[in-house]
Amino acid sequence: MKNIKLLVIVAAAAIGTISCNNQQSAESTELAVPVSVENVKKQSISQFINTTGTAKAIYETTINAEVTGQYNLMINPATGAPFKLGDRVKEGQVIISIEDAEYVNGLAIEAKKLNLEISESEYEKQKSLYEKGGVTLRELRNSEVSKTNAKYDYESAELRLQKMKITAPFSGVIVDLPYYTKGTRITSGQAMVTLMNYDKMYVDVNLPEKSISEVKTGQEVLITNYTIAEDTLKGVVSELSPMISPETRTFTGKLQINNPDLKLRPGMFIKADIITATKDSVIVIPKNVIMTGNRGKYVFVVERNNAADDRQIVTGIENKDQVEVIEGLKVNEKLIIKGFETLRDNSKVKIIL
Repeated sequence: MKNIKLLVIVAAAAIGTISCNNQQSAESTELAVPVSVENVKKQSISQFINTTGTAKAIYETTINAEVTGQYNLMINPATGAPFKLGDRVKEGQVIISIEDAEYVNGLAIEAKKLNLEISESEYEKQKSLYEKGGVTLRELRNSEVSKTNAKYDYESAELRLQKMKITAPFSGVIVDLPYYTKGTRITSGQAMVTLMNYDKMYVDVNLPEKSISEVKTGQEVLITNYTIAEDTLKGVVSELSPMISPETRTFTGKLQINNPDLKLRPGMFIKADIITATKDSVIVIPKNVIMTGNRGKYVFVVERNNAADDRQIVTGIENKDQVEVIEGLKVNEKLIIKGFETLRDNSKVKIIL
């Protein structure tokens, strides 16, 4: 009987030991969630206001003929061929000449030039005589009037002669050049050429009312376009209206863009990021790792025992992809950036690449 009781006690103890071992084994084999991490570090961050618009050339003009005559397209010295669309021209360069011998003869510019020379000589002679008492002041003044009228006549003829040349008023690019056969009769008012200078461009933008206290003239702007996605151009807020539209609840502004390599073309649709705030050497993390709960914003970091810690944070300025962390994180802590979606506080984690 004693032997039977002993066997029962031994068996019970064995069962208890096995049960305890199984419980400990279950606890020790809790599955670790695979996660990816990055070290928390300091860097710079900028906050933006996004807007869009159409790029326009700051300098643009269409030059029309002011006289009637025969059309003659000039040779571009840079190419050795007649000017064409896309050619760059310099300020003062003659692009087209209009020829009309009858018009030129009617100006009598040589006769007016000769008359000016005679009038100037006569005035100098009268001036010398007046100083010696040989002529009256009235005679001297009449001579001066003749000289002045001759000067105006000659300058007027020169200005009218210049109308026979279509000259670039500024350095730029030919963006429109209507085709006319050489010698075609051109009449006054016909469009000859359109020029643009788009080394610098501007964009009219509409900004939301809530941003009126944030956007200021002089702020830097980053400009992108889908056709030049690999390049970001620099610009600046150049003008702002103080008035809010009651219909759209927006206010207008102008952005000036530096376009030295002419990568941005007039008429292109652009995206503009106006930099309203910048901070250097602050803790910055990806925006998409931030969770929101009853206690506010939090992220997960890995503690030394490979457990996840849900760390409450306070954020500062932000942009589309990043956010500044003012409180809650320290440099070199391991921030979980992948696999955090199903974690709880103290969840076991396994760091993977």
